[in-house]
Amino acid sequence: MVYLDNNSTTAIAPECIVAVAASLQDDFGNPSSKHRLGEAAKLKVLSARAQVAALIGASSPEIVFTGSGTEAIHQAILGALALCPDKPHIITSAVEHPSQLELLRHLEGQGKRVTYLPVDSNGQLNLADLSEAISDETALITLMWANNETGVLFPIAEVAQIAVDKGVLFHTDAVQAVGKVTIDVSQVPVDFLSFSGHKLHAAKGIGALFVRKGRKLPPLLFGHQERARRGGTENVPGIIAFGVAAELASAELKAHSEQRVATLRDQLEQKILALFPWSSVNGADSERVAGTSSICFTGVDADLLITKLDRAEICVSAGAACTSTGTEPSHVLVAMGLSSEQAAATIRFSLSRYTKIEEIDRVIEVLPGLVDSLLAEAA
Repeated sequence: MVYLDNNSTTAIAPECIVAVAASLQDDFGNPSSKHRLGEAAKLKVLSARAQVAALIGASSPEIVFTGSGTEAIHQAILGALALCPDKPHIITSAVEHPSQLELLRHLEGQGKRVTYLPVDSNGQLNLADLSEAISDETALITLMWANNETGVLFPIAEVAQIAVDKGVLFHTDAVQAVGKVTIDVSQVPVDFLSFSGHKLHAAKGIGALFVRKGRKLPPLLFGHQERARRGGTENVPGIIAFGVAAELASAELKAHSEQRVATLRDQLEQKILALFPWSSVNGADSERVAGTSSICFTGVDADLLITKLDRAEICVSAGAACTSTGTEPSHVLVAMGLSSEQAAATIRFSLSRYTKIEEIDRVIEVLPGLVDSLLAEAA
C-alpha cells in the first residue's frame, strides 16, 4: 500500500500507538479528581501540554486542548468576535479550508461582513490588498498558514505585523503547517493559532488552540476544564498522544527531515512533468510545505484517476478530504485562476516523513498506463 494522502490524515506514529494503549489502560482517572488516579492523569496532561507548547514556541498556559482543529478554528473566530462586539468585519482569503469558510458564510447570514482576499496564480496573497481591506470596523484577520490543497505558505509573519500595527486581532489556521515548518509564536505575534493532532501523526479527535497570554478568549464549550476555556472532561489518551507526536515533530524539524520529504516531492513532480509535459504543478513558484504537490493532469478526470490508483493500492486525493465528495470544482484552484475543467483534473499527492522513495517509484511505474487509458476513454 502506498499512502500519499497525508494532508487528509496521517498514520499514527508507532510511539503514539504505544502511548495511547498504555494510557487507555492506566490513565482512566478524571484529571479533575483529587485522588491519586486523577492527579496522575492531570500530571500527564500537563506534561503533554508542555510538549505541544514547545512545538510552536508557546508557554504551557497558552495551549487550550480542543476536540479538533475545526473546533479550535471556530473558538478563535467566534471568540474574537465576542471580544469586539462593535466590530462586524472579518478579513480572510478565498482559499481557506471549508471548516473556516462555512463558519464565515454562516456569520454573514447573521449580519457580519467578510472580505475574501484574492490570491494570484501561484496561490499567494498581495499584502497591499490586506492593508487596504482593514477598517475601523475590522475585528479579526483569519488566514491559513499553509494551504491544504497546494501547500502554499502565506507570509504569516508579515500578516501578523500588519495586524499589530493596525490594532486588529489575528488568527491563523496552522493545521497544515505545524510539524512541517518551524513555528515560533514568541517571534510571530499571532493572537490565536489553531492546529490538529491527526495531521502530525497523533490520534484523531484532539486539537489545540494557542491563545496568546493576555487574551481573554471566551469558551465555545462552557465548563471548568482547560482553565474554563474549554469545557468537557479531557481526552487524556488523545492529549498524551498529541504530546508524543509534538515531541517527535520537534525532533524531526531540528534534524531538518523536511528536506528529505521535499526532495521526494520534487522527484515525484519532476518525473510526472517528464512523463506528461502538458501537466502542471499548482503553486510551483510559491514557497510550499515540503510534502504537498497539487498536479493538474489536463484532460484527465481526477476522480476516475483516484479510483484507478486506489485499485493499484495507491492512496491520493483530489483536494480537501472534507469536500472531496462534492461536485463543485476546488474553490482553491478556481481562485488561483484554473478553469473548472483544470480543477477537476487535479490530483493532490501529500507525503510525510514516513514516505519512502520506493513509494514514489511505484506511483511513477503505475501512473502512465492509468493516465493513458483515461485519455483514450475520453477521446
